[in-house]
Amino acid sequence: MSFFAKLGINPTQASIDWELQPADTFGMFESWGGKERVKNKSERFYYFYIDNWQPPARLLFMERGIKYARILARIEAPQKLIDACIADQGKSTTLDASYAIDEALKLWLQKNVVDSGDSSLVIPLKGEEDEEMQDTGLPKPSDPVPELQRRTLRRSPLVFKEEEIGRLVVQSGLFERRYNPEGNGAGYLVDNGDGLTVSDLTTGRMWQRSGSEINSIRTIQKWVAELNRTGFAGYHDWRLPTFEEALSLAVYTKNSRELYLHPCFSPGQPFVFTVDRRDPGGHWFVDYAQVRVFWASGFNPGGFGRVCRDLNG
Repeated sequence: MSFFAKLGINPTQASIDWELQPADTFGMFESWGGKERVKNKSERFYYFYIDNWQPPARLLFMERGIKYARILARIEAPQKLIDACIADQGKSTTLDASYAIDEALKLWLQKNVVDSGDSSLVIPLKGEEDEEMQDTGLPKPSDPVPELQRRTLRRSPLVFKEEEIGRLVVQSGLFERRYNPEGNGAGYLVDNGDGLTVSDLTTGRMWQRSGSEINSIRTIQKWVAELNRTGFAGYHDWRLPTFEEALSLAVYTKNSRELYLHPCFSPGQPFVFTVDRRDPGGHWFVDYAQVRVFWASGFNPGGFGRVCRDLNG
């Protein structure tokens, strides 16, 4: 079976961009004004890159479009080639630990994967972004609740400097892979039975299971206002979370969608806006692909939204 066929892609309608690097993608697909502007929202680009957020680094195959990204497969390449690429030729972006492949990896991929009839080195990653969320498997609110360690989380917006984030994360006691890898990553979720929300009884927060598409902060704020106007899941007090609230959803083990989240949550929001602002400018986000708090512009590329509310109203 051919490489593209194994991934369910028509090879006559797709090709690999060997020059595309992770550092280019925000400018191309999230309107940062990079080297190339892509205007057709249905157009898809394919490239290989290295994910070096946790050892061992992995070689991945990405499908990219305007405000669209999906990791299609992991490639079982020799680890020595991957590590050598990072050490000698990889180009890290300023936003994450993603690296461009080098010439040695390109030649290996062409010979052993792309131009080979053997696709055994291609490991497809499960799931589609728009796949309907399945039953959560979580307990119901009426089920007996074990003794829980309650958490008190900040709910009011905060403005803080970049150099303060490490202290604030440690102070929260929550799991964050850079600043507090030994933090508490264990909540107690229950399924509210509406197909839309779950609640964490350790924090007293109800959460939307899905979320928004990637958008600017202004559009996200309008989206939250519309959820409240229409009474999403029967409530009118939804809001964006603080970084502590958003971080409280992170768990220690990746799910099948490569996110450190319980699988009851939609995979379509890999990083989410928080209500917190950066001094002197920007917004704070929580990234569930790496379990980290980071800042970026609220406009380009923007971010995803997932709302919460207090259980006590």
